[in-house]
Amino acid sequence: MKRRLKRALIAATLAAATVGGTTGLALGSEQTPVTGPAPGAASWRADDSLGTPLPDPETASPGRIASFFAGLSPRERKALAHRHPLTVGNLDGAPVKLRYDANRRALKTQRVSALRAATDPARTVQDHRRAEEKAERYGRLLAPGRQILAFDPRGRGQVAEVFGDLPHADRTAVIVPGSDIDLASFDRGGKNRYGKPAGMARSLRAGMTEQRPGTRTAVIAWVGYTTPVGLGPDAATGRLAEAGAPRLERFLHGLARTGAPAPAVFCHSYGSVVCGEAADGLTRRDAADLVVLGSPGMRAGSVSALRTPVPVWATRDPGDWIGKVPNVEVLGLGHGADPASPAFGARVVTSAGADGHAGYFAPGTDSLANFSSIALGSYSSVHCSAASEECRHAH
Repeated sequence: MKRRLKRALIAATLAAATVGGTTGLALGSEQTPVTGPAPGAASWRADDSLGTPLPDPETASPGRIASFFAGLSPRERKALAHRHPLTVGNLDGAPVKLRYDANRRALKTQRVSALRAATDPARTVQDHRRAEEKAERYGRLLAPGRQILAFDPRGRGQVAEVFGDLPHADRTAVIVPGSDIDLASFDRGGKNRYGKPAGMARSLRAGMTEQRPGTRTAVIAWVGYTTPVGLGPDAATGRLAEAGAPRLERFLHGLARTGAPAPAVFCHSYGSVVCGEAADGLTRRDAADLVVLGSPGMRAGSVSALRTPVPVWATRDPGDWIGKVPNVEVLGLGHGADPASPAFGARVVTSAGADGHAGYFAPGTDSLANFSSIALGSYSSVHCSAASEECRHAH
C-alpha cells in the first residue's frame, strides 16, 4: 500500500510539474460541482396552472419531459417559459426553440439583476466590478442570432450554445470541454480561440460545411458541468467528472428525445474524463461517436472497459504537453490508460498541425479534417494513425 501511495504521489507531483512548466497554469482551487436543477425549480413544482402537477425537473426523464410538452398547446408552452424561464431553458427533452426563448428571457432577467448589483451602495467595489462583468457577459449572450440551449447562473456559470439549425440538422456534434472553462471563458476569442468550446464548435461546423456543403449541420458547445480550475486535486481526480457525467448523459438523452440526429461527441482534455464516466450510460441513439482529444485518460484501461456501444476515437498531437502526464490511476489519482495508445483499442486518427493542447480544431489541421469527417459519418475519409488497426477497419 505504501508503495502504491508513493507512486501516486510521485505521479501527481510529476503531472503538476509538467503541466505547470508547460502551460504556466496556477495551482487550482477546489470547486463545488453544480448539481440538481437550475434555480426556480420550487416555483415550477408549485405551479398548478394546468390543473396537473408539472414534471419534476430533477427526477423526470427527458422522455417524460418531451411527452409532457408534446401534449401542450403553443400558448401553454409559451406561458410556462414566460413564468419559469430558468427551468424551461434547462429542461432536457423540451422543444429546442422554446428553450432558446426561455433562456433569452432568463438572461435578460439576470442581466437586470447584475446591473442593479453593480450600483448597489451596500456592496463593495469588488462586488460592483464582478456584477458589471456578469452583466456584460449576459449582454453578449443576448446578441442577435445567438442560440442558447442551456443557461445556469450558479457557480461560475454554465451554458450550451448551438451553432446551426439544430431542429432541421442532418448531422450534429457536441463539444465537451476540459479545465478552466465556464460562462466567462467558453467563447473567449484571441489566439487560443480554437481551444475554447465556442471556437471549437464554429471551426468544426465550418469544416463540416467545407467537406459537404449541402448538408445541414449543427454543433453545440456544451459547458454543462463544473470544470477544474488550474492544477490541483480536481484536475487529478475524477470527482468533478463523476458529478458532470450524469449531466452529460441527460443532455444527450434530451437531444435524442427532441428528434435530433445522434451527435458525434468531442471530448477535450478533462472533458474526456467526463465522457469516460458517461460512456456506459449512452446508446447509439444518444451518440454516434465518442472522440477524445488531448486526453489524460478516461478512467478505464481499454475501450472494452468503457462498456459502451458507441465507437471511440482518439488523437493526441506529439507536441501536446498532456502526453507528458503519467497515465496512472492509483488511489483515485490520475485517469488511467492513454486512449491514443494502440493498446487502448480506440480508433486513433492523425492530428498533424494541431500544435499543442489547444490547437486540435484549428483550420488546416489533420485533426479538424478528421473530426469533420467523423461528424459527417464519412469514415472512409478519415486519416488513421499508422498503428491503429481499429481505425483502418472502422468503415
